[in-house]
Amino acid sequence: MELRIFTEPQQGATYDDLLAVARTAEELGYGAFFRSDHYLTMGGDGLPGPTDAWTTLAGLSRDTTSIRLGTLMTSATFRHPGVLAIQVAQVDQMSNGRVELGLGAGWFGEEHSAYGIPFPDTRERFDRYAEQLAIVTGLWATPAGETFTHVGEHYTLTDSPALPKPTQERVPVLVGGHGKKRTPALAARYADEFNVPFASVTDTAAAYARVDRACEEIERDPATLVRSAALVLCVGRDEAEIARRAAAIGREVDELRLNGLAGTPEEVLAKIGTYRSIGTDRIYLQVLDLGDLDHLRLVAAEVMAHLD
Repeated sequence: MELRIFTEPQQGATYDDLLAVARTAEELGYGAFFRSDHYLTMGGDGLPGPTDAWTTLAGLSRDTTSIRLGTLMTSATFRHPGVLAIQVAQVDQMSNGRVELGLGAGWFGEEHSAYGIPFPDTRERFDRYAEQLAIVTGLWATPAGETFTHVGEHYTLTDSPALPKPTQERVPVLVGGHGKKRTPALAARYADEFNVPFASVTDTAAAYARVDRACEEIERDPATLVRSAALVLCVGRDEAEIARRAAAIGREVDELRLNGLAGTPEEVLAKIGTYRSIGTDRIYLQVLDLGDLDHLRLVAAEVMAHLD
């Protein structure tokens, strides 16, 4: 079981805040540093304001040395797929092959209104998303010296040189969510990893089963798809420390124990075991208090150290 750090910078964080978390996570041996891709806070003032996901990851690619870097999830509404393919490939080169791309359809309408980004209806967003997955992965997979063409409903690329290429032979692509039809089908066709965010063990297992069926329908071995979950983190040595960390992120301890990874290290290890039992390969720990680096140290010493 691999543990990765997942941050929500739109809630209020500078690049230096994120760098401190990423470097601490790297020093402690976490598997990756991921961040959301949002331009508007979902509660509170969000000061000092949002940071751009791929600008952040470009900086971290030079300011860290070994930890993997990625997004949960880049919104397909934010960037043209041709531009996104170039951005991700460049950051992969800058990091010496440490980048992963989580790509989603986009869902937060208010941030689109706030920054003048078009926000089509759900069906069109998923249509565009499907094309984006085809284009980004198609550009990267085009052999050097050949060209890539895509003629779709929303995007047309003609004789693209499909450059630059990432450093990795294949940049891992993450697809995730709770959708029952199109999401599993897109994951089966394009993804290296399928992520289920903020769901119970029962609901996560059901989502895994849907993507397994989608893989089988296109004759893909479901075992070739990494399965992951994302859960909010709130761990303490005792009840007082748990309560302090819950209060710092505006949540209730009982609710976090039910819906997240919360409690003592022993409790959290037990809950991780339930996710492992349904086939979860890695968990993204949603860290909401980015100034509490001791939280990461505690989990590394008392939780991660006891996982194999």
